[in-house]
Amino acid sequence: MKTNIGTIDRTLRIVIGLALIGLTLAGVIGVWGWIGVLPLATGLFRFCPAYTLLGIKTCKVCTTKP
Repeated sequence: MKTNIGTIDRTLRIVIGLALIGLTLAGVIGVWGWIGVLPLATGLFRFCPAYTLLGIKTCKVCTTKP
């Protein structure tokens, strides 16, 4: 997998993912908040399959993961 998510994009994905999961665990929002797992995972792995399909890269220097 090639990295296709930049630093700002990655940070926003992780923060939003954690916020949604936290709000779900706190009972503030419903079960749909578990969708936060998706942005969290893509932020942690620095790879977004949708970006690959659309040909988008938000990273300055994209590298191959070992």
